[in-house]
Amino acid sequence: MSMEKTKQNVTSTVAKLEDGTVQITYVIPWSEIKSAQEKTLDEFVKTTAVPGFRKGKAPKDKVKEKVSYDDLIQKSLATILPEALAESINKEGLKPAIYPKFELVAAEEGKDWQIRAITCELPEFSLGDYKDKLKGELKAGTIWTPEKGSPKKEEGKEVSEREKEQKILEFLLKYVEIKIPKLLTDEEVNSRLSSLLEKIEKLGLALESYLSSLGKDVNTLRAEYEKSASENISLELILNKIAMEEKIEVTDKEIEELKKVALGDKTPQSHEADHELTLSVKHLLLRKKALEYLSSLA
Repeated sequence: MSMEKTKQNVTSTVAKLEDGTVQITYVIPWSEIKSAQEKTLDEFVKTTAVPGFRKGKAPKDKVKEKVSYDDLIQKSLATILPEALAESINKEGLKPAIYPKFELVAAEEGKDWQIRAITCELPEFSLGDYKDKLKGELKAGTIWTPEKGSPKKEEGKEVSEREKEQKILEFLLKYVEIKIPKLLTDEEVNSRLSSLLEKIEKLGLALESYLSSLGKDVNTLRAEYEKSASENISLELILNKIAMEEKIEVTDKEIEELKKVALGDKTPQSHEADHELTLSVKHLLLRKKALEYLSSLA
């Protein structure tokens, strides 16, 4: 745990938890909060309509009455926290895996405010002598069955490329020890649950009745999603590390070709959408090439 002071006289205390979670607690002087609120109100004056006044000409106190307190807080803090966060990341050498979630710890008029930022870092891990171990598994023709906790020999059957790939993934999960931060898993799980809920609502169904038809409840589904999310994140990190260590790369041409296949006759809706698609395609190609490399070890 360490304490730093930013250019804005904002004091920050950083605490790192064992699972990779990082908590940064900021103490913001009331003078900074008050100044930020005044600047924010100046912006609201330009855009807020107040009866009896032309837009941009209403008195600040009248505009304040029209603006919700939550909006005022959020927009005021948005002028302070990004810079404070950037300084914390620089000074502490942090490598956040996701953008922090902020929560108010104490926010009383006339007193210094306390705000906590919660994020996490990607875990450090070693691949060990995975190559030799994997070679042995592939040559032995074994398939891991997690429910039994033991390998099973395939007899008289050629292992397909898909089965071989699945065996490699199961081996990596079993052999490479990696602890995924709960915050990272929760983010993935919540995203999946939101997506499922949206699809179910479009069908006019209730979540409980839908899950009941599958013999599940919300807790069961969440547990399944947590296990799946943890495994998927682990495999992505492991395969990325293998690709990096083996200097596996994808070319811009390969990325563009796959993007054309994914888009068909469509075009990205925005620059951000195109950037996200490029990253997604790059990750997909790296994963594919890493798996091809691992298959070639047999």
